[in-house]
Amino acid sequence: MPPALATERLRRKISLHLALAAPLLIAMLACSACFYTTYPKGPEPESPIPNWDTGKFQFQKLTAALAERDRALYSMQTPAIMEYTAGGQHLKAREDIVVRRPDSLRVEARSPLGVALLVAAQGDSLAIFEPGKNRFSRGHATAATLYRYVRIPMAPADAVALLMGLAPRDFPPDSVPDSVSNEGAMTVATYGNSTSGTRQLGFADKQLAMVRETAPDGRVSYEVRYRDYHDIGGVMFPYVVDADFPVAESHVNLRYLRPIVNGDVPASTFVLTPAPGATLMNLSRKEGALLPDES
Repeated sequence: MPPALATERLRRKISLHLALAAPLLIAMLACSACFYTTYPKGPEPESPIPNWDTGKFQFQKLTAALAERDRALYSMQTPAIMEYTAGGQHLKAREDIVVRRPDSLRVEARSPLGVALLVAAQGDSLAIFEPGKNRFSRGHATAATLYRYVRIPMAPADAVALLMGLAPRDFPPDSVPDSVSNEGAMTVATYGNSTSGTRQLGFADKQLAMVRETAPDGRVSYEVRYRDYHDIGGVMFPYVVDADFPVAESHVNLRYLRPIVNGDVPASTFVLTPAPGATLMNLSRKEGALLPDES
C-alpha cells in the first residue's frame, strides 16, 4: 500500500475516534460538575465570638481601658462646688471631698463662717457633726442617710465610684454588651433587657461619659455624666460630675477645683469624734431620723 494512502487512512481513524470521544468527555465533565455542586458541604467554622460585630469589638477596647484606669485609682481629694436641686429647693455650697476605695468618704460643707457640716462614712458606719448646733450623730451608712447629708442616694461604695468617675463596682470589664448604639457624639453599650433592667455605659473621646441604670419598669434609676477630663499624673480624671436621680427627683452637680488622685489618705480621715459638750444623737434606720443617744 502506498505510504500516502496509509497515512490518509490513519488520519481518518484518529479523527473518528476524536469525534466519538468528545461527547463522552463533555458528559463526564458535566457529571463531575453536577457531583461537585450537589455534594453536601461540611460545617463552616464558627466565628470566635458568636454575634460579635465591629461595634462590640471596639467597645470591648474601651471597657478594657476603663478597667485599667479603675485599677490605677484608689483615692481622691479635692475642693469642689456642689449644686443640688430637688423640687423647688436649690442649694449651692463649697465642699471639701475625700474618698478612698472601696467605701470610705468624707465631705465637709463650708459656709462663709467655716465648716457648716462634716460627714464621714466608712463601710456601714456613718458619723455627722454639725458645728453650729454642736451636735454629733452616728448610725448606719445607707442610701437614705447619705442622701440626706451628702445628696447622693447610694450606699458608700457606690457613692465612691460615682465621685471618682468609675464604672459601677459590680460591672465585669469583660462583659459583652447586648447592643451598641450612638447618642450624638457618645458611643453607648447596653447590658440587660426590659425584663431584668438595663445598664448602659457611654464613652466620648475614649473616656467614660455616662452611666445609666434603668429598672425593669422602664424608669431610670440614676444617670451620671462625666466631662472635662484632665491628665493628673498619667491618669485621666473628670472635673465635672453631673448626676440625676429620678426616683428621688433630685439633681447633683459637682465641679472639682484641684483634685489630687492617689494621695496618701489615712483611715483616721474617716473617723469622727464628738466635740466636748456635743449633743449625741443616733440615726435610726428609718429615713435617717435622729434619736437621742442613750449610751
